[in-house]
Amino acid sequence: MAVRILSAALRGIEAVKIDVEVDSFRGLRSLNIVGLPDKSVEESKDRVDTAVRNSDFVNPKSKNLRIVVNLAPANIKKEGSSFDLPIAIGYLAATSQIELDKKKARLFAGELSLNGSLRAINGVLPIAILAKKIGVFELIVPKVNASEAALVKGLRVIGIKDLKELVSFLKGEVEIEANKGPDLSSQVKSSTQDDYDFAYIKGQESAKRALLVAAAGGHNVLMFGPPGSGKTILARALNSILPDLNYDEAMEVTGIYSVAGLTKDRVFINQKPFRNPHHTISASGIIGGGSVPRPGEISLAHRGVLFLDELPEFPRNVLESLRQPMEEGFVTVARAAGSSRFPANFMLVAAMNPCPCGNFGSEKELCVCLLSSVSRYKNKISGPLLDRIDIQINVPRGTFWELSGQKNGETSAEIKKKVQKARLLQLERYGKLGILVNAEINFKNIAEFCSLSPSVTAVLAKFIEKHNISGRGYHRLLKVSRTIADLDGHEQIMESDIKEAMSYRFRQEN
Repeated sequence: MAVRILSAALRGIEAVKIDVEVDSFRGLRSLNIVGLPDKSVEESKDRVDTAVRNSDFVNPKSKNLRIVVNLAPANIKKEGSSFDLPIAIGYLAATSQIELDKKKARLFAGELSLNGSLRAINGVLPIAILAKKIGVFELIVPKVNASEAALVKGLRVIGIKDLKELVSFLKGEVEIEANKGPDLSSQVKSSTQDDYDFAYIKGQESAKRALLVAAAGGHNVLMFGPPGSGKTILARALNSILPDLNYDEAMEVTGIYSVAGLTKDRVFINQKPFRNPHHTISASGIIGGGSVPRPGEISLAHRGVLFLDELPEFPRNVLESLRQPMEEGFVTVARAAGSSRFPANFMLVAAMNPCPCGNFGSEKELCVCLLSSVSRYKNKISGPLLDRIDIQINVPRGTFWELSGQKNGETSAEIKKKVQKARLLQLERYGKLGILVNAEINFKNIAEFCSLSPSVTAVLAKFIEKHNISGRGYHRLLKVSRTIADLDGHEQIMESDIKEAMSYRFRQEN
């Protein structure tokens, strides 16, 4: 008799319902899996068969039974080991070793070891969200994944350690208490790290101000300066002044990390991500990819910071692949197995030297680079990519007196309060438009939210004509000036706000 077990497959960062249909009948001893499985799913038959035997259940193969497993719908590619558990339950039910309660819809997901114990799987949080959406009675997952699944409120999650325990539970021989979820208060950690607090960064007041503006409005930043000027430390300190994630944002970020298998050490991601990939990374590593698409660095940086140090050292195709997600806040990865859409709403923070040796333009250090080498180095960053970076600043080396000063500046906690105040103004201003920060204003409503007086318009017009700023650059100047006005408590953009925004187009003028 055929039985149907509910399970799920991952498509991007979402889960889709999969029916695991299992039937047994007399015939040549075999266990076949159909329904577009990949290699890891096909190997489930050996893991399941061995786990069933080692859990002291009767091995159906000894009874000359043919077992057929169908993963429906068959047009969706199935990958991974999470189908082991539903196949094993269907295997036992189809051979009359257990009887399932048809009144209680349960969704199963988990990987089996050969001894019948359950191993952790990736993507449990999206599976749990799906389980609640389709209204299942219980979600059955490995015990190590239960706390993550229980992040979904209103869902009954049962964590199982092995196949024996699960069968006893389904038969009503043992009771297992539903997982209540992690203690989120214990997960809360201050996003300010002592090692990267702004108070301990000496000098660089103009750069700190620029990063305050960037944090308040969600703007992209390029820091341009010689080695040792503090660009990397400033970038790392930026995370300490960003507002904390709210619950919905944290669940969104946690879902991405769950699919990527990065929630083993921390179930709930409630801090703004900070991703710092090496310049040898590939385009698929930064954007996402694989035969079945998985999130890349830009998605892992969603709602946080993507820091690219030594920007010109990254391959040209990697940098150019950032252009579309920087505009749209998501990326679509298409492969033979299907296409997946990943969120990628991140702040790009980049750093670069003025030349390969780092001393070009210095009054104290000798540059050993040929002018052609300097030109090639700078031209590695295309104009269209630079045009998408709102704030471009020079970060010079600090003087001895700045570095040796005893007085600390504002702490990250103090700066963070300013950022939160500005973000609250933006949230109130944009209401139900779905816009969170000024950087997300689109061209349709920029005139409404970034209006200028005639005198300020004249100042901006002169700057645009002198430096041949593009339409995109013009809009980004308006957005940055709107953020500066929010920080300084101006209802309308003032001349001082627009002039400060102009000063952040440093890199464009060189």
